[in-house]
Amino acid sequence: MSGNTNNNKGSGKYVLIAVIIIALLIVMSNSIFTLAEDESALVQRFGRIVTVYMRVVPDEVGAQLAERPEVSVRTGTGLRFKIPFIDDVIKYPSKLILYDSPPREVLTLDRHRLYFDNTAVWRIENPLLFYEAYNNIDGAKERIDDVLYSEMRISVGRLNSYVIISDRETSGRMLRDMARAVSGNFFEQGISVVDIRIKRTDLPSETYDSIYNRMNTERQRVAAENRSEGERTLLEIRSRTDREVISITSEADRRAEVIRGEGDSEAARVYNEVYSRDPEFFEFYNLLDTYRQTVGQSSTMIVPIDSPFAKYLLGIPPSVVPDIDPAPAPPPVQTDDEQP
Repeated sequence: MSGNTNNNKGSGKYVLIAVIIIALLIVMSNSIFTLAEDESALVQRFGRIVTVYMRVVPDEVGAQLAERPEVSVRTGTGLRFKIPFIDDVIKYPSKLILYDSPPREVLTLDRHRLYFDNTAVWRIENPLLFYEAYNNIDGAKERIDDVLYSEMRISVGRLNSYVIISDRETSGRMLRDMARAVSGNFFEQGISVVDIRIKRTDLPSETYDSIYNRMNTERQRVAAENRSEGERTLLEIRSRTDREVISITSEADRRAEVIRGEGDSEAARVYNEVYSRDPEFFEFYNLLDTYRQTVGQSSTMIVPIDSPFAKYLLGIPPSVVPDIDPAPAPPPVQTDDEQP
């Protein structure tokens, strides 16, 4: 009997140890939680938020949380502690969340109906304000859809249909303005809308031809403006070029005349200087140059014997004139009255 009693006591001891260990494990498991890099968390105690856990607290979010002194803010990720069985942990993703809204019909400025299929990229910036405003992501998506559709109607209603369809720059600027407006509406609710995109734009079948004609007319107008601008620029370039050509040519002619005058003056000076040194040689040189320019291989010339031109050509000085018998005078002509 005593052996059985000892065995029972030993077994009860092990069971008690096992129960204590299990209880400690349960308590420990309820005392810690893990916060991932892309998560934020709220610790709720008796239905009231007492702690906010975030990996990094931006300045704007920090200013919002500073207005709630009853809530402590902790940064960082990994293992975190809480009071077991009293504190509850609510986790939210801090990464970007993609929301795909259903297609909606919107009326443009020129009274055409368009169907927009949009996507919005948003993020939970302040988990405390998000919890107080929506408590869950599905509720936030419904609110984002309502605000997004409202901003879409306002923005699209300011533009013509052909501009939205064909002008990418205008459409992109419209979406960026929409993202800022929507994000501003959700700032006090702990949400920021990062980007809005249009996946697809559909037209009702009855408006295809009308919008196509408007787009065609608009493109033709833009093309005509571009051609007119190009022709105007061409005329300006041609006029400027012509003025530059005339100016350059005039300046070149002026400089040429100046250089030519300077050259003639220098040539005359050199000629005068040479002639003053040896007038006879200068005369001889001029006559040779004259012969070169006037006398050819088959030239026929009539030159007076006493001409200076014949001095070197015939080898006769102009001072020596040969005696030449004058030609006999022609007989007188008799008239009818003088005949016998």
